[in-house]
This record gives sequence, C-alpha cells and structure tokens, in this order.
Amino acid sequence: MILYEWPRAAAFGRVIPKNKIYEHASANTALKDLFVREVDQIVWSHKLAPETVNLAATKQVAEIQIFRITARTATLDPEVLRAIDKAIPFPLIFELVYGNRVKLVAAYKRPSEADSSRWVVGDYFEGDWLLEDASRAPLPVALNLGALYERLLSPLVEGQTARLIPGTGDSPATSGSATALEEPISLEARIAQAEAIKAKTREVDRIKGRLAREKQFNKRVAINVELRAAKQELDQLTAGTAGTAATKYQEDDHG
Repeated sequence: MILYEWPRAAAFGRVIPKNKIYEHASANTALKDLFVREVDQIVWSHKLAPETVNLAATKQVAEIQIFRITARTATLDPEVLRAIDKAIPFPLIFELVYGNRVKLVAAYKRPSEADSSRWVVGDYFEGDWLLEDASRAPLPVALNLGALYERLLSPLVEGQTARLIPGTGDSPATSGSATALEEPISLEARIAQAEAIKAKTREVDRIKGRLAREKQFNKRVAINVELRAAKQELDQLTAGTAGTAATKYQEDDHG
C-alpha cells in the first residue's frame, strides 16, 4: 500500500470544527460522543480540482477532497467518516493519522441516480498503516478527475479484499487462462464484489459463533449445514474475485 504526494497547488489546509460536521450531518448525541472520544482534529488538507491538478471534471466527480483526521484511538468508527462524507458534497479520500502512523481510508461515493443532490456512500476500504515519514508516490496518471478517483480507490479495494481471501498473496497470473479473456471489470463491480465478500465473511463468522455456543446435537447439525452453505457461497464469491484479479493483471502487464 502507498501514500500519495498531494500536489502543492492543491493544498488547502483548513481546520474543520467538529460542530460544522454535526450541523451538516444532523449528528445525534451518540455520534457527537464518538467524535469527542475518537477524533482530535479534522483538516481539509487538499482540494483536487481542475484548477489545482489540471484535470477535467466529470459529471460524477467535479472535485476530490482530501481530509486528514488526527485520531485519538487506533481504530476509528466508520460512522465518524460517514458523518464527514454526508457533510461534504464531493468524493473524499481520508488520511487517518494516529501516533506516527498514517493510512488511507475511503468509500466509493457517487451522486444518487434518484436525486442528484444526494450522495450514496458505500462501505469503507482501508489501506495498511505506514510510518508518517514514509515516501510518497506521485498521483496516478489519469485523463480526468473521474479516472483519478477510480485509480486512488482501486488499491484500497483490492488490498482489503485480498486480506479477506486466504492465498491471494500469490500472483494472479497463476489463475486459469480463461479469465484472462474476460471483459475488464469496472471499479463499481469490483467494489460490489468486495462488499459481498465482506458481508459473507461476517455471516460465516456469525454462524461459527452460533455453532461454538450451541450444545444440543440436533441444532449443531442444522447449524453445520448452514455453515457449509455459507462457506460455499463465500468460495464462489472469492473465485470470482480471483478471476477479476487475473484479468486486471493481464491488462496491467500487457496493456
């Protein structure tokens, strides 16, 4: 996983008071308590826009905002990020800072098809913790801000999905050749796959927990049947993701 060297021309550097987030996100008492416990400071650090990165806006991505959150805890409740996403009407990339470490976090965010004034925010994807002074890479090459947004999100989606699937550290080139002939899969489709794997993994874990707690033999048999079915569904999802990885590998290697 990498960090990006945000362009100097895109620097914004504005501290955002928590109460401004509360106002725009209609925060209740529980959410405000989360901010108090977990968030030290919120900085709107960079603004990636046509005038700052010399890339054209698209219908869905007019600008990309970079928010840097200094946390008081090593884990940040996703509802904190979701509240900020609700308050800011642009796609966001978060840099989460704790101690001397930093990681990227983001959810795929798009205008609602039913109401373009509203935004749809998906699940959050996280990178690995890196040292604050780790070297940073230049922004990915892209033709417009929509493509840049996809290129910033893709490593987070693929990295988090890989952590959920045993054995995905192997090169995707070892997958069957048939997958290399498949049509390229969009970021939205990859995110849908990743979210489905995450949800099914949680379901498998919940069933395992029920099985561990159950003492009656006949109920354990029924739960085992349910567990096998859930594992099979998870295997089918992860097999599909492996095919996607192989296709992407072929594109990156030979495109």
